[in-house]
Amino acid sequence: MNIVLWILQGLLAAAFGMAGIMKITAPVEELAKNGMGFVNDYGIETVRFIGISEVLGALGLILPAALKIKPILTPIASLALSVVMILATAYHFSENEPILPSLLFLAVTLFIAWGRFKKSPILGK
Repeated sequence: MNIVLWILQGLLAAAFGMAGIMKITAPVEELAKNGMGFVNDYGIETVRFIGISEVLGALGLILPAALKIKPILTPIASLALSVVMILATAYHFSENEPILPSLLFLAVTLFIAWGRFKKSPILGK
């Protein structure tokens, strides 16, 4: 179970990290052109905030557990990313866009949180 959780944490961290960096650095027009239509509905500050949240969540999925410094922060980061995915799912649903990808990411974030809280917690030093 520990290996499965690490693999999922790595994949999720890569996905959220890349998406977050794009939201932080790319112009809004480019984001909209690349399929992130929500940027037209929200201010640039909100888009950048979402990107920062995703990057911090990605770091939180890996660093506390890998360094064994406050590893409880790893499942907490996963829960925080769950909130991001709940909000993303609600937005996509309201815009009649596909919600399956958001639900898949939500399921993985919740699985990681459950796994790291209950099934295979990482103990600190």
